[in-house]
Amino acid sequence: MYVCIWIFGFLVFQLYPFISSLLYSFTNYDIFHAPEFVGLDNYVKLFTKDREFWNSMAVTLKYTFITVPGKVVLALIIAVILNRNLKGINFIRTVYYIPSLLSGSVAVAILWKVLFMNDGFINSLLGLVHIGPVKWLGTPDMAVITICMLEIWQFGSSMLIFLSSLKQIPQSLYEAARVDGSNKWQQFWKITLPLLTPTIFFNLVMQTISGFLAFTQCYIITEGKPLNSTLLYTVYMYQQSFEFYNTGYGAALAWVMLAVIGLITLALFATKKCHDHTYR
Repeated sequence: MYVCIWIFGFLVFQLYPFISSLLYSFTNYDIFHAPEFVGLDNYVKLFTKDREFWNSMAVTLKYTFITVPGKVVLALIIAVILNRNLKGINFIRTVYYIPSLLSGSVAVAILWKVLFMNDGFINSLLGLVHIGPVKWLGTPDMAVITICMLEIWQFGSSMLIFLSSLKQIPQSLYEAARVDGSNKWQQFWKITLPLLTPTIFFNLVMQTISGFLAFTQCYIITEGKPLNSTLLYTVYMYQQSFEFYNTGYGAALAWVMLAVIGLITLALFATKKCHDHTYR
């Protein structure tokens, strides 16, 4: 009985939309009229005529390559710092995790936008030391950095995964290293980091996928502005599907993104296999 409920939900809310979007990607469809089959025209247009497709892809790649390393490295650093048996440490860990609970929140995105406005709180603080005002959202380079900082700030989930892995490392290894005269830095590079390799890889894969699917930061804070310098791929796909009513074209965009994520994930797994083969 319970399995039937899950199967029904899977068929109606996952498999059906999945197959439908694939079929719509080969049509000219605007929601209000019946879809018209056009073959590969949507995909040909994507790769040969649509400059915004290439721009949004470039912006998304830039966003991902900035946020993923920043998020993973920061999460690892904080996890190492919080891997201590101190009074109140559980409360501190919770505080660091809270931003991840709000990940994708419209309210947080609006708050971030208000903080980084020309007359916002951040520029007010910088004004106290005679810096700025900085046009955080007014110039292409700074706008990208601003939305990237919001994503990096939400590192709590990766931090918890690192923290759980750190708890699994046998303390006897550190005790043996201390007996051999190793300092904290040497213990980190020779013991902690190698044993965290699988966890680092897992976080890289998950955060890379998350980076390519980012939406709220761009749509709420910048709407792709200025000059489409922050136009993430998902926002462009949303615009085509629900603002310009090019739903068939938007479905083609979605399937191209699925292919890109799949290829990048395969590439990451290939590098892992090469790494494992090297150290055997």
